[in-house]
Amino acid sequence: MKSLIETQEHTFIEELTDDIIGNDHILTSLETPLRPDAFELSDHEKKQQIASLFGEIMNVLGLDLTDDSLKGTPQRVAKMYVDEIFSGLHPKNKPKVALFDNKYQYNQMLVEKNITFYSNCEHHFVPIIGKAHVAYISSGKVIGLSKLNRIVQYYAKRPQVQERLTNQIAEELMDVLQTEDVAVIIDAKHLCVASRGIKDDTSSTVTAFYGGQFDTEKKITELQNYLKL
Repeated sequence: MKSLIETQEHTFIEELTDDIIGNDHILTSLETPLRPDAFELSDHEKKQQIASLFGEIMNVLGLDLTDDSLKGTPQRVAKMYVDEIFSGLHPKNKPKVALFDNKYQYNQMLVEKNITFYSNCEHHFVPIIGKAHVAYISSGKVIGLSKLNRIVQYYAKRPQVQERLTNQIAEELMDVLQTEDVAVIIDAKHLCVASRGIKDDTSSTVTAFYGGQFDTEKKITELQNYLKL
């Protein structure tokens, strides 16, 4: 059996490791970490439990839940979590995408830039605000422009790490478009950096994925020129 000192040391090391991962925003999984039973509860049941638990957090903080301004907050937060900012966790909300023949025979890159998104850092549950630029070269099929935005929003609406978000969008586009000729660039501000910790309000984080034809100096330069327009 472990001694009390050994147990305390083990707990301290675990807490220190967790703190380092969270504060340094280290990516630990390429897939969103979900339990196997993540969708056994209905949305209504999730909202009920979240409202109850968030009410407890507010109570611990010393807030008066009988105040007219605060008494509905637990329910509002629960609804916001399930229906809005974390709706991308549930596969039922994945956008349905229809492919169309590339009848225009447009064989150059198509770029959809400045797609505004709001996500949340999975380490502190505070906002990530940014813009995504996505591009692809048709393999014979195309999708509606709005679907590119919807794919970005779907993966953004979950607790995220920017590197994972970039790769998830790219993987989905390659699967849907049936091509490796896909590029994704994300430029975002993390409020866990801007509003806490180091409190740097001027920096932003840029991540990129270049697949297929895009993974060449020529195409990267061409794409960057498109983004400057």
